[in-house]
Amino acid sequence: MTSRRSFLKTAGAMTAGVAAAATATTATAAVKYDGAARHYKGPHEMPTKMTLLSMKNADGTETLGVKTADGVIDVRRASKLLRIVAPLTLEQLLREGSAGELNKLVASVQSSSRATAVMVDESSITHGRLFTNPGKIICIGLNYRAHAAEANEKVPSVPILFNKYNNALAAHNCTIKLPPREVSYKFDYETEMLIVMGKAARDVSEADALKYVAGYCTSQDFSARDLQLETPAGQWMVGKTLDGFGPIGPYFVSADIIGDPGNLKIETYVNGEVRQSSNTSKMIFNSQKLIAYISKMWTLEPGDIIWSGTPEGVILGMPKEKQVWLKAGDEIRSSIEKLGDLKFKLA
Repeated sequence: MTSRRSFLKTAGAMTAGVAAAATATTATAAVKYDGAARHYKGPHEMPTKMTLLSMKNADGTETLGVKTADGVIDVRRASKLLRIVAPLTLEQLLREGSAGELNKLVASVQSSSRATAVMVDESSITHGRLFTNPGKIICIGLNYRAHAAEANEKVPSVPILFNKYNNALAAHNCTIKLPPREVSYKFDYETEMLIVMGKAARDVSEADALKYVAGYCTSQDFSARDLQLETPAGQWMVGKTLDGFGPIGPYFVSADIIGDPGNLKIETYVNGEVRQSSNTSKMIFNSQKLIAYISKMWTLEPGDIIWSGTPEGVILGMPKEKQVWLKAGDEIRSSIEKLGDLKFKLA
């Protein structure tokens, strides 16, 4: 029979072993820290003076990059090298409001003699998705008068809202794999300015609406017009949210850099040919009106994204005898002033 003394001795040894193992695990975790699992407790700050992108890494992860005059800062690599905690994705940055941490990391990189180890040439980057799991994806229909006219639709009296799902989210330079013809074949482009929320907004005024915006992106509301308009009851969501039908990028640009989002040139090119050319000033409902209206319906949260509508020039708006739908092999470029050119191919 085991004595009480030997039992306590054994138990003590086991406890010490567990504690040692826990200490070793903690130490290992500290060395391997990648910023993904943490609890940010600082003030909520939105990014300013920043152009950000997403980098797809060899291990399949998608992490944050900061575009600078000297190249792109690999945030994950910089965080490990300089042992400075920082958000590793755009969504983490927006939800936490941890822009202060990112600012500190960028400043440290720019003042460090070891900075070259974390700088990447942008031409060597495989772009990842800027957004992978936003709380809400909101889309606006018929938000330019000329587009409503070419679609033979009435000018809406309030914003027309619909949605996409996460499966539609795609990266700059992606390839969209089109579905079989029996599913859909009337594919169309829609270049749109993406509004990215940075603070929770509920029932805000138009005058205050832009204070809640973190930044903007170039985006594409790629569309299957036959699914959208030729199925019973008009399946807008179905026609807009097939896999990969929502490319965004290449950059997120902070709101302070953009200034007025209501005066930006917006264009689409198909195989080098200009198809859409307009300006965000021609929106029926500008960014302020959209945010004020949507925030009356529900709370907009940091990281929520809003496709703000497309101008005229889409294939749907052409005379039927001139409608040549997009096909495998086509290359599309969506361009918005100050936000960069989003490119993707069809297969």
